[in-house]
Amino acid sequence: MAGAGDLQELGQAEGALGGALGERAIDVRGLRMRYGSKCVLNGVDFGVRRGEVLALLGPNGAGKTTIIEIMEGFRTCSAGEVSVLGVDPARGDERWRARLGIVLQSWRDHGKWKVRELLAQLGDFYRPYSTAERPRPRNVDELIAMVGLEQQADQRIASLSGGQRRRLDVAIGIVGRPEVLFLDEPTVGFDPKARRDFHDVVHRLSDLEDTTILLTTHDLDEAEKLSDRILILAGGRIVADGSADQLARETEGKAEVRWSVGGEHYVHAAPDAGVFVHELFKQHGDRVRDLEVRRASLEDTYMAMVRQHEAGRSEEAIAAFREAGK
Repeated sequence: MAGAGDLQELGQAEGALGGALGERAIDVRGLRMRYGSKCVLNGVDFGVRRGEVLALLGPNGAGKTTIIEIMEGFRTCSAGEVSVLGVDPARGDERWRARLGIVLQSWRDHGKWKVRELLAQLGDFYRPYSTAERPRPRNVDELIAMVGLEQQADQRIASLSGGQRRRLDVAIGIVGRPEVLFLDEPTVGFDPKARRDFHDVVHRLSDLEDTTILLTTHDLDEAEKLSDRILILAGGRIVADGSADQLARETEGKAEVRWSVGGEHYVHAAPDAGVFVHELFKQHGDRVRDLEVRRASLEDTYMAMVRQHEAGRSEEAIAAFREAGK
């Protein structure tokens, strides 16, 4: 990759990020990936700021896993430039890897270990890479409390429930106090309380520890609650990029207004809901009842973008989205 040597030198020094790459912890430019004649990624460009939570959405086969594996250093791209903490992942060494955290969809090894023992053992790997700004590893008891496994700390991993096992996966991913954390469908198997607890952990990592988080999920509600920014990937390209609110506004310009007057119910699509509602009350006054304004949700946006891609109108969708965002 072009410039890989320079990026490697920058990344090995913990303090080099600020001056060399500004606020970006991840920088992807012109990323392409081919498997034989099949193009999986076709010119992907994006950056992620330090402390930002980015959700990567897309249908199965869109290229999400490939992007993550390239950034984690487990796969080499066909073309383009990728920098994670100032390092080309294909050239990252152990010091660089110690600055990352990874939570996979499933990880079923070490069933005979006890929770506390495994976390302590894994934590020892990070000890040589501790810094004053980011002490490594985390205190094991604090980590166990952080993910809600106090009652299971001395249980063997094989005896944990699915949700408890998923909490342990999260603990494994953050035991080294990562600067960049990759989360792949992290809340699969969580009950509602565990999901809320996990959301609290993500906000703590991002807000208090300046951890950069890249999240892949099929749970659109979760993406909306957790992320600062969302990328929608389809056909190996990014077709939308923005906050959940921005995506909804830019993809679907009209809001749906519902109301009733004198027992009759009405629905109207309005480009400016505020102006329409103002005029509605000017005309009907306090006779207006059951007023409801519904803007496009993240799910509406996502489905609209994916449908346009599947209908062969990706270029049209991208152009319309960019024009709406100007």
